[in-house]
Amino acid sequence: MIGLDGRVTGTVGPGLVGEVIVRIRGGAEHFLAHPAHGTGRLPVGTVVTVVEYLPPRTVYVMAAYDN
Repeated sequence: MIGLDGRVTGTVGPGLVGEVIVRIRGGAEHFLAHPAHGTGRLPVGTVVTVVEYLPPRTVYVMAAYDN
């Protein structure tokens, strides 16, 4: 999971539990998402990279690209 890219489908930010969709295992799956330490709000549609994975369905993410 770590290093995979995904897209925010529910706003991710400090104090929020958001949602991302990640392509994995030949399909796409939704995960609960938290921002990586030092990451601000990530709006819907932002491309993100998974930096930490907590099984079974939680990830920590950061923006994949600088805006």
